[in-house]
Amino acid sequence: MKLRLTPLLAFVLLLTSCYKINRPEKPKNLISKDKMVAILVDVSLINSAKSVNKKIIEKNGIVPNEYVYKTHGVDSITFAKSNEYYAYNINEYQEIYLKAKDSLDQLKEHYKAIETEEKEKKAKEDSIKRANKTKPKALQEIKSVNKTKASIKTTKKDH
Repeated sequence: MKLRLTPLLAFVLLLTSCYKINRPEKPKNLISKDKMVAILVDVSLINSAKSVNKKIIEKNGIVPNEYVYKTHGVDSITFAKSNEYYAYNINEYQEIYLKAKDSLDQLKEHYKAIETEEKEKKAKEDSIKRANKTKPKALQEIKSVNKTKASIKTTKKDH
């Protein structure tokens, strides 16, 4: 009988302990959804930059999170409370997350287009440089052919 009561008691305790989850109160200085999107985009970008060029960021004295908070005019507590509030309201947080993801995707496409354009421009410049390097040889060959033709014409006129 004791063995059957223990799992039942554990189950009841689990249910009652999960039932008392407190919903976070709406902060007085709640960050707007659009501003949260912008902050999350910047946090994502700065974290990506930090993972690639950490030494450069440290060398320039940039503290990533402080930089983002300062840029958007919020403090870490305001951000944490707003983030907690939105995270509890999963539909709102998902909306914010999807907008941030869309913004990041648009930035990615924009910079890919710039990169492609720069590659095409560089390839064109490189081909012009290659053509300019071979141009003197080609000009010498043309001049040589023209001299030969001119000497043939003068030889024919003399005869």
